[in-house]
Amino acid sequence: MTINLNGRTRLYPLLGDPIIYARSPDWLSHHMAKRGMNMISLPMQVPEGQLKTVLDGLAATGNVDGLSLTMPHKVTGFQYCATVTETSRMLGVVAAIRRNKDGSWHGHTTDGDAFVKAQIDNGATIDGAKVLVLGAGGAGSAIVISMLEQGAAEVGVCDTDGSRSEKIVGLLKDKWGEKVYVADNDPTGFDVISNATPMGMEEGDPLPLDTSRLTPEMFVGDVVAGHGETAWIAAAEAAGCRTADGDAMVVAVLDVMCDFLEDAWQAQG
Repeated sequence: MTINLNGRTRLYPLLGDPIIYARSPDWLSHHMAKRGMNMISLPMQVPEGQLKTVLDGLAATGNVDGLSLTMPHKVTGFQYCATVTETSRMLGVVAAIRRNKDGSWHGHTTDGDAFVKAQIDNGATIDGAKVLVLGAGGAGSAIVISMLEQGAAEVGVCDTDGSRSEKIVGLLKDKWGEKVYVADNDPTGFDVISNATPMGMEEGDPLPLDTSRLTPEMFVGDVVAGHGETAWIAAAEAAGCRTADGDAMVVAVLDVMCDFLEDAWQAQG
């Protein structure tokens, strides 16, 4: 799909640091064109501590309809949104931001929806499954919620910082009861294993669990994108597991992101 840039093109930057591994701006720009949206995504390297300065500039830029946030800005970005979705409010994180009609920012976390879509698109069954989520940061917590919303029978949450696991489980207990609980990193008995940690982003990183315990009937997913086949995914495939890597999540997020942005884009005529 050809991208035609002109004076009516709307901008949707990706803000993060590091940004050199980002592949989503190219994919999202082409997907927007495929959907008939005259809009492009572009990467912007924004160091930690500089987010407000950049957001102020983007807010004053008339053809910026929104933006997406990656590490390390998903938590910090929440405070600059005038309105947020329920999941973002609960978690205090945003991954995608669009304009409200008054020009203020409206935030949403797309990580959970995109990750779960990637698992399903690649053959996972979530409805009725026992799911282990490794990592309870912004992405991991959103994945826990989306797994439950997609009908998981139970979701165990494991983070190397136990307080983070306890926090998200505590937030969800009133609604989901015993379906969500703090777990350890033993995958035995689980149907779906989801790595929502940055482990595997750098060569030599430790793996999030003992991969000798993986069995062929398990489905294994990863959030790490733009790094080729990670050691985590390689180990899962060696164990006979079906997998979805972080790039599959990036593919899945294209429709999730475009759906979120469409109202802001259409408002510009």
